[in-house]
Amino acid sequence: MPYLVKQSHRARPVRGPIPPDPRLPRACVIGAGSSGLAAAKALYTARVPFDCFERGSVIGGNWVYDNPNGLSACYETLEINTSGPRMAFSDFPMPADYPPYARHDQVAAYFNAYVDHFGFRDQITFHTTVTDVARGAGDSWLVSTTGPDGDHVREYDAVLVANGHHWDPRWPNPPYPGGFDGEQIHAHDYRSGAQLAGRDVVVVGSGNSALDIAVEAGTVARSANLSQRRGQWVLRKFALGRPADQVALPGWLPWWATALRLRIGALLSGNVAKLGLPQPHHKPGQSHPVQSEGIRDALRAGRVVPRPAIERLDGDHVVFADGSRVPADLIVWATGYQVSFPFLDPALVSAKDNDLPLWKRTIHPDLPGLFFIGLVQPVGAVMPLAQAQGEWVAQLLIGRYAPPPDSEIRRQMRADHERNKRQFYSSVRHTMEVDFDHYLWDLRRELRRGFDRAKAAARSRA
Repeated sequence: MPYLVKQSHRARPVRGPIPPDPRLPRACVIGAGSSGLAAAKALYTARVPFDCFERGSVIGGNWVYDNPNGLSACYETLEINTSGPRMAFSDFPMPADYPPYARHDQVAAYFNAYVDHFGFRDQITFHTTVTDVARGAGDSWLVSTTGPDGDHVREYDAVLVANGHHWDPRWPNPPYPGGFDGEQIHAHDYRSGAQLAGRDVVVVGSGNSALDIAVEAGTVARSANLSQRRGQWVLRKFALGRPADQVALPGWLPWWATALRLRIGALLSGNVAKLGLPQPHHKPGQSHPVQSEGIRDALRAGRVVPRPAIERLDGDHVVFADGSRVPADLIVWATGYQVSFPFLDPALVSAKDNDLPLWKRTIHPDLPGLFFIGLVQPVGAVMPLAQAQGEWVAQLLIGRYAPPPDSEIRRQMRADHERNKRQFYSSVRHTMEVDFDHYLWDLRRELRRGFDRAKAAARSRA
């Protein structure tokens, strides 16, 4: 069955502390955003000793408006693009009175309720930055931190990297020719329409943030232009009166079934190229879905003017590839993010062009004990996938799960990576793309197989 969390799925609250088992491997979780919280909860309930370090003073990561950690890209009108029952953790549904697509403040409140429901808030160390992660003796890891109590180096058997991948802005490289007299910001630094009010704005990009910012600019700016190099299929959030993503398919179906669902969604939504945006050169399902309820009305009303790619910057104007030029005093570059790990030596781990092949988007076969949580771009929400990854790693650490041979891990990793390249057009947007339901189904299948391998190994030792 497709993933859909119901109110009846809510787990019982944890009423008292769960003591860690000192015989188990010791772990470190980096970050207390949605993925770090999922990992921490999995370790906590499995009794794995762990530390979770968060550089800010609150949990919730990217969903916290003006997060004190300085890394959040949350803006005033941000809401989820996945409906609540498809975004929620499997054992903790979003409140029944939430709208189908919750606001950022509701999502942040949901994460706080999640932490308190399962009772692991005191396991998170705030105001503490991880500055370095390096190999120690054997397969151990040395984690360096700095915080209110000074600098420390601690040794762990496992490190779960959950620092997110929407915090390190990617700017145009190389920069566009010419010079610009006005202000330039990345979408990461956009917070509200107050930054756009009364200005001549050019928004550059074709993802969800670009469309959201352009729609807001069409309401408050003096002029609003949306520049896109490549067209995208823009899906509506609702279909036949219900959240469109809840028309889902079983995870065991192949990718073509999901691609077909996305194509139907695009057909029902209508092609925004008819409103002046570039015609997509790929089929729906060959790119990460883009959703917007407001961009069509903004284009039809002329509040937002579609433009092709930028050719050059010219003082207080922007010149486009079709020769048109518009006055501008603010450019918002909604040009995506780089995948980066400031605490890892690039010689050890790097993601050039956002490309970091991993087994099941979690395990690097050359780096035992180092795991990546939430480093995935699903056709759906990250949170349930991060939960599944965290639970998988927890089962590995307690010895209930045994992985397949190294050769099989590498074979699967290569096959998955090549399949991903075939399914999506070549772009830094698609290096981590997975099919939400299929990924969960596949990981559950691997978990069952690993349980059987562990049992067989235990019997052979008996």
